[in-house]
Amino acid sequence: MKVNRRNFLKISAASGLFVAGATQTKPALNAFTKSTEASGTNEPQGEWKASVCQGCTAWCAVQVYIINGRATKVRGNPHAKANHGHSCVRSHIALQQLYDPDRVKQPMKRTNLKKGRDEDPGFVPISWEEAMDTIADKIMELRDNNETHKFSVWRGRYTAMNGILYGNMPKIIGSPNNVSHSSMCAESEKFGRYYTERYWGYADYDHEEAFYEILWGADPIASNRQVPHTASIFGKLKDKARLAVVDPRLSTTAAKADEWLPVIPGEDGALASAIAHVLLTEELWYKPFVGDFKDGKNKFVEGRTVREDDFEEKQTYGLVRWWNIELKDKTPEWAAERSGIPAEQIYRVARDFGRAAPKAISFMSPGSNMVVRGGYTAMTMAALNGLVGSADTLVICGGESAPVNSWPSIDPYVDEIAEQGNKMPRADFGGRKLEHPALKNSKSGGVKPTNTIADSILNEDPYSLKVVMSYWTNFNFSNQGAERWDEAFSKLPFMVHMTLNPAEQTHFADIVLPVPHSMFERLSPVRGSNGNLYRHVHLQTGVVESPFDVRIDETEIPWMLGEALERKGFPNLINYLRDEFADPETGKKPTNAQEFNEIAVKMYTQPLWDPSVEKLGDKINGWEEFKKIGTWNSIPYRKRQKYDGNWGTETGKFEFYSETLKAALQTHADRHNTTIDKVMEATNQTQSGEFAFVPHYEPAYRVGDDQKDQYPFIFAEHRSKLNREARSANTSWYQEFKDADPGDEAWDDVAKINPIDAKNLGIKNGDMVKLTTPTGSITVKAKLWEGTRPGVISKCYGQGHWAYGHIASLDRKKQIPRGGNNNIILPPVYEALSGSSARHGGPTRIRVEKV
Repeated sequence: MKVNRRNFLKISAASGLFVAGATQTKPALNAFTKSTEASGTNEPQGEWKASVCQGCTAWCAVQVYIINGRATKVRGNPHAKANHGHSCVRSHIALQQLYDPDRVKQPMKRTNLKKGRDEDPGFVPISWEEAMDTIADKIMELRDNNETHKFSVWRGRYTAMNGILYGNMPKIIGSPNNVSHSSMCAESEKFGRYYTERYWGYADYDHEEAFYEILWGADPIASNRQVPHTASIFGKLKDKARLAVVDPRLSTTAAKADEWLPVIPGEDGALASAIAHVLLTEELWYKPFVGDFKDGKNKFVEGRTVREDDFEEKQTYGLVRWWNIELKDKTPEWAAERSGIPAEQIYRVARDFGRAAPKAISFMSPGSNMVVRGGYTAMTMAALNGLVGSADTLVICGGESAPVNSWPSIDPYVDEIAEQGNKMPRADFGGRKLEHPALKNSKSGGVKPTNTIADSILNEDPYSLKVVMSYWTNFNFSNQGAERWDEAFSKLPFMVHMTLNPAEQTHFADIVLPVPHSMFERLSPVRGSNGNLYRHVHLQTGVVESPFDVRIDETEIPWMLGEALERKGFPNLINYLRDEFADPETGKKPTNAQEFNEIAVKMYTQPLWDPSVEKLGDKINGWEEFKKIGTWNSIPYRKRQKYDGNWGTETGKFEFYSETLKAALQTHADRHNTTIDKVMEATNQTQSGEFAFVPHYEPAYRVGDDQKDQYPFIFAEHRSKLNREARSANTSWYQEFKDADPGDEAWDDVAKINPIDAKNLGIKNGDMVKLTTPTGSITVKAKLWEGTRPGVISKCYGQGHWAYGHIASLDRKKQIPRGGNNNIILPPVYEALSGSSARHGGPTRIRVEKV
């Protein structure tokens, strides 16, 4: 029956929406009358409790409404200044994760010793005591054989308590192999900032002061960091600023921008260099920050070199050298041929950007530089902020301090066996391979390239890991070349997976341990990066009791494992946790896992809530008040702190010619008894010599470029505004509202193809297509969409689970995925200088076939 107004009234009456027997003497809509009294008072049904959403790296403070012990809704924490008291859709989706019937509910062990995707693990329930004893036995075997270095802890997302499980526990046992997900996330972006102004971390942006922003692959109102902050002020930003979005896909932000530059994936660096060229040739650099020619006459002329002595710099170093080495020939016409963006648009964006100085922001994201050779692209994007003088004013790299306590020293608890194990080479390739410098904080091997661990296991390079404890991870879904991980997990002798849902990685585990949902079921602090100029520490307060038999991964499980190891003759871990931790208010030492968790949280956060500790930020009167408020905010960032020699670089200045990078590259070269030029060659760079020390253009590197006839298109992936880092797919809200992502479809997984390309291929909207790269194949539905650049196949990351639950997969028992996992077709390649995986910028070519 068609539901029109008349039928709606009939349905409403039949279903009791209108009260039976109501008389006509009283108005039907009491809300619009003055004569009637309300039938009752509007009493609150529950209460708001503080927590933290970790659905992305913004880590926003939120509040959860609790009714009769049940979480019912979420909002931003009004005390949080970093996100203006707002939250985004990710925090709401977490409610369905909390009450997901597919969650792991109790410890389990594997009964089928054979491992493989086609093998039934034969999981059976066990007690926590049996689980801990089993793990302890495996660790003791390593100690008995002097193989403690073959133990490893793997970390995905984490809280500030990670220093116990991930940081200190492996060292007490005797292993250098604690491996984080970080290299899969954004290390190349951080590389760009570090080697211009020595900051390895996420930048904060003062959007409210900006007049012009270039967003490089960034979609900050949908899927980048600071989504609630940016979305809440976006109207104000649009009122006063112009936005240019560089992205091969029409993202949510691009759809609202003044300029959309649908760049050929991986060629963002050509645009960035050309913009820098225009800023200099047209005298648009910000002279109060950068400096000027001594005679006041601009000598930056296309194709001509400049004498360094002619220019006097202020806060920067090496501008003229950068011009002479890289920029003098990088015209918009040159960039147009490489980027696919018309020269006139490049000129227009560059001029508007320069005229807005110093109120101009170059906003970079992993989408633009998490590519092979992307480190130098990131440097160029960071250098643009130096040219327009927004570094340390509108683009904040660092921020105020959030005073917290460090963990007690483990030195007395590291015995001779552990000490020898800690000295062994790491399993990852960072630093120890010439082709993997991974130069975090100027250190060779400062980053541990996560995806290389699969190759380490498969090739036993430098040895074979034997015992792994992994939490908040799903590496055989989330790493490129994902099927390699299935092989590696099949070979790994013993793996413990601490997880919320039974994921693809769980399928290969020997022990499965259920953990709390971080937002609702645990007490943990979360120390976030800057937002809205504030540094912050938020608190997850355990707003509901878990209905399942869970333990907190970073604190309670190390305690329980320490007790099990003590029973087997190795008391060092539990002695450290018992003896070195004490309640800062009472002095009481922990006697069980639950007490240890609370005491550890209080110790770490004590400077924030102890009113006797001087600090620049919120004044909180004690622990109980901190739990109630749920957040601590610093004062706003005091700008220009880095000026006048305080940039932290080798020269003390903002570096266009990076002496800091030169020193780091030399360290890695010396480690391998070679030259910097050989390092450049080993890491797939096309330039060498002095180019190694300046931001410069590197052409896109793509797997399959030598087989363009077989793989005629470029594959580019992007993120969803609904993704809680690929952990949302087993919720109906994620699937139902998937079409909120431009070009996507609800309850489906689509490859977005420009109609021009689709016509040539004979593909229609809704056809099933096979996507094939030199790495692998997946089958998904075709979506004809003008919002993707011709020649580029765009696809969102997050679907394609063959495990995780009954919604995430089409058939969990038969392992039939809903759509396809991008990481099956993405090759395992790297931005090697930073240690980052290279998943963006079109790292592979692709073939599309109708099936």
